[in-house]
Amino acid sequence: MPRIALGLEYDGSRYRGWQSQANALSVQDEVQKALGSVADHPLVITSAGRTDAGVHAAMQVVHFDAAVDRGERAWVLGANTLMERDISALWARKVPDDFNARHSALARSYRYVILNRQSRPALERERACWERQALNADRMHTAAQALVGEHDFTSLRSAECQSTTPWRYLETISVERRGEHVVLDVTANAFLHHMVRNIAGVLIAIGVGDRPIEWCRDVLEAHDRRVGGITAPAQGLTLVGVRYPFELSLPSEGGLVLPACPPPSARV
Repeated sequence: MPRIALGLEYDGSRYRGWQSQANALSVQDEVQKALGSVADHPLVITSAGRTDAGVHAAMQVVHFDAAVDRGERAWVLGANTLMERDISALWARKVPDDFNARHSALARSYRYVILNRQSRPALERERACWERQALNADRMHTAAQALVGEHDFTSLRSAECQSTTPWRYLETISVERRGEHVVLDVTANAFLHHMVRNIAGVLIAIGVGDRPIEWCRDVLEAHDRRVGGITAPAQGLTLVGVRYPFELSLPSEGGLVLPACPPPSARV
């Protein structure tokens, strides 16, 4: 049975998250149904990460075992013919039998987008968090550097988090302003439940001036979720990349997340 890795992008707005759930629409169920039709038998897919309700993906990676070899192009075309238009297969690759989309991943990258203006969004209402108070992105970036490295992230995970350990290694984190948007990019070996949204909540409080820059480190070192502030809304969050060992030659990043917001060097 060939093992196939598949790259996906999706708009998570109308789904109750990635994971299959009884009596709720999930991305996993939609993808499994389509791929099962292409394979002509039921199958189960494993993902690199379980995105929450309303969270998007520019690059989600899954794997599955099929009883037939349809060819890499056929998996993509077949899935896209059968899936809803808010989910798209990007690529397919044959991978070794011991490949696991979750456990073989070396790192995941997320982007959190904040629309920072007085008027509420219409076009981006499902793709960005809205904050009307002026944000200081430089303060937010400076504060976020306290999170880099291996830490106990108890203060920044949800009470419902099922991970057996709160320890994660955060590789990089940055905050920058792009016109009306403030963009938070973060890469870690793995993430806890609501970890990125809780980080965003802390940094927003610092960005509007309600908290000092040092508060981010204080929250981290408290090891207590109760001191951590709000959980930022889901719609600003997108899984943008999953990194695997180089020898697998798998694409690691998705498409442009902010097509209407080029970097400053590209703006006139």
